[in-house]
Amino acid sequence: MKKTILLLLLVASFANAQTDKNKINQTLDAWHKAAADVKFDAYFNALNTDAIYIGTDATENWTKKEFQVWAKPYFDKKTTWNFKALERHIFFDRSGKIAWFDELLDTQMKICRGSGVLVKVGNEWKIQHYVLSMTIPNDEVDAITKIKAPIEDALIAKLQKK
Repeated sequence: MKKTILLLLLVASFANAQTDKNKINQTLDAWHKAAADVKFDAYFNALNTDAIYIGTDATENWTKKEFQVWAKPYFDKKTTWNFKALERHIFFDRSGKIAWFDELLDTQMKICRGSGVLVKVGNEWKIQHYVLSMTIPNDEVDAITKIKAPIEDALIAKLQKK
């Protein structure tokens, strides 16, 4: 009897995790699509109220409100971005209320990596923290480092003075 109950609980837990995985995939796909479709409200409604967005530039570490201010002109001019997931991995904490993920994206910058954390708010999954990174092929790191060195050396010096 105990084994049967335990088995049923495990099956239910797996089913819930699969349902939540599907919801998270839908949330992230709809979020990316909202940007491509220039839907400002839909895009930002996917973010939790105190969400953080970290962009590809070292200076892009924004609260939701700061990110909205930065992004609004792009939405107004209809010059937003179009990211499509090529691959995504989703993981959950033991409570089932926090999930984290990583994804490879097809973008105008070629392949980028997104990663982040989602929290379950009621029955919805909200993006709490998102990090967008450009990928650099290992054989090209030296060439890219030379290109970005003058800009980032100045930023490093500024940050070290803090």
